Amino acid sequence: MKSATLHGPNSVEVSERERPEPSSDELLVEINACGVCTTDLHMYSGGLTVDYPMTPGHESAGEVVAVGSDVGGYEAGDRVAINPSIPCYECPACKSGRENLCTDLTSLGGAATHIIEGAFAEYVTVPAGNVEDIGDLDYSTAAFAEPLGCCINGVDQVDLTSGETVVVIGAGAIGLLLTQLLETSGAGTVVVSEPVDERREMALEAGADHVVDPIEDDVATTIPDSAGDVDVAIEAVGLPDTIEQAHELTGPGGRTLVFGVPPEDATIEISPFDVFYEQRELLGTYSLTPDTFARAVTLLQNGRIDTETLITDEFGIEGLEQAFEQMEARDGLKKMVYPNQ
Repeated sequence: MKSATLHGPNSVEVSERERPEPSSDELLVEINACGVCTTDLHMYSGGLTVDYPMTPGHESAGEVVAVGSDVGGYEAGDRVAINPSIPCYECPACKSGRENLCTDLTSLGGAATHIIEGAFAEYVTVPAGNVEDIGDLDYSTAAFAEPLGCCINGVDQVDLTSGETVVVIGAGAIGLLLTQLLETSGAGTVVVSEPVDERREMALEAGADHVVDPIEDDVATTIPDSAGDVDVAIEAVGLPDTIEQAHELTGPGGRTLVFGVPPEDATIEISPFDVFYEQRELLGTYSLTPDTFARAVTLLQNGRIDTETLITDEFGIEGLEQAFEQMEARDGLKKMVYPNQ
């Protein structure tokens, strides 16, 4: 089978290797769609510490082609979305329902303590407990279950109350998913800050009430003028400056969520007195849980989230390097790879 392997920073090679066989508790899935994530880009560029060689890819869906001897409930031909996060289910975090914080987390092609072969390949093996049936949902839509599950996990962290005002910094694919999810989750006013004209237009179409160009406008005054007090600010870029900007936008009792993946050595400045006196929170969100993954599949199946407009570029597996190059140039939005085409 073909797989795309990273051999070092800025080095990806598509090659043939033996098709894996599922163990007794696993499924063998033919990958029919796999989204390209910023995490994949960081692995490709050397921005995240990983052991090379490795096969990335963790936003995937496909068809079951073989079933382990101890697996019940699935058979060849079933159409599934894959949750790439494999927790131990034994540590305190797992037992408390925070499987994303598992101390021994394994990820299929994503960022975790242990990384196994990912989904930029024609086939992968996956534990039977890490898939959700998708029925007749398009594979390219089902591949959004993982990033949408991460978005749901993030919104859960800020404990959103109906009617609250939320600012999203960044209108890439994740920012636009968050914008749709916030509307579905009951946010009163959603404001999106994004420097790219086309992305601001897409944010409005996705449900944003106001959009702001941070290059042309003073975000610190424009957003409060248009939307009033900010209850929640979500940073979906991953840069220290925009994290600080998001935090400064919130008022007393406000919550700032760091969703974008910042550099590992990045630091920011905050006022501890403001955190104390105004009860302002700075929160993180990492990955997803089995619960948020299942909820994401349900939202996608019921048409609550539009993904079709987010896919701007499609590739066979040989086009993965081109997808990375486009992402580095901020060209387009979601890149979708079809390993079996």
